[in-house]
Amino acid sequence: MMQTIVLQSHRDPLPHAWLQPCLQSVRHWANQNDYTYRFVGDELFDGLDASILRKTGLQIVIATDLARLIWMRRLLDEGYQQVIWCDADFLIFAPERFQLIDESCAVGREVWIQHDEGGRLKACRKVHNAFLMFRQGSALLDFYIETASRLLARNQGGMPPQFIGPKLLTALHNVAQFPVQEDAAMFSPLLIEDQLKGGGESSALFTRKSVCLPSAANLCCSSVDRGEIDDARMSEVISDLQQHGFAWTAAKAKR
Repeated sequence: MMQTIVLQSHRDPLPHAWLQPCLQSVRHWANQNDYTYRFVGDELFDGLDASILRKTGLQIVIATDLARLIWMRRLLDEGYQQVIWCDADFLIFAPERFQLIDESCAVGREVWIQHDEGGRLKACRKVHNAFLMFRQGSALLDFYIETASRLLARNQGGMPPQFIGPKLLTALHNVAQFPVQEDAAMFSPLLIEDQLKGGGESSALFTRKSVCLPSAANLCCSSVDRGEIDDARMSEVISDLQQHGFAWTAAKAKR
């Protein structure tokens, strides 16, 4: 069996109670698959250059996007054959179905459901870094680290939170077509609300634009920070997903 480690990180104490079951779901999945599990705190940033920490300042998410990559490379250098990163708000709700694709690397799939300016539903299809996998010999990891570091070093203006995360990763993916763990999804607030009512237009659109049903999803803590959804609803959706799976499964079965 390939020697694998799963890495997660967040500041302590956790700012939202619902993050704990998310972390537990990843740890449980790692244990089920005989993967080593490691959680790190502020030491996540130990490998970052001081100039990058100064430049990112209060935008800790940007520093985290680079720090995770450096840690993943460090763990591969330590001898692990495969390293996996999952954000703290990443929930594995169908662990028996969540199986890694057989590739040298993998990124997560984002199908973001939102309203357009006319109030109609639309799906934005991208990739995300809330789930990442790299194996020994993957050329992408070093390239990603070098590209992200260079962009940060040369940037002289403001930076959006996803600057070297999903924005950069999606831009590179559009050209290079990286392997995608299609069932490592990302749920928008509209999709979460659909989940809680057992399905609807958002989940139907999500399913049409997805390659497969999700087994895991990033629940986007930033949606709570922006006031688009509250902690209570997040706790509810975690419980619902773990008990019933993705809502479209049940809705589709009734047709």
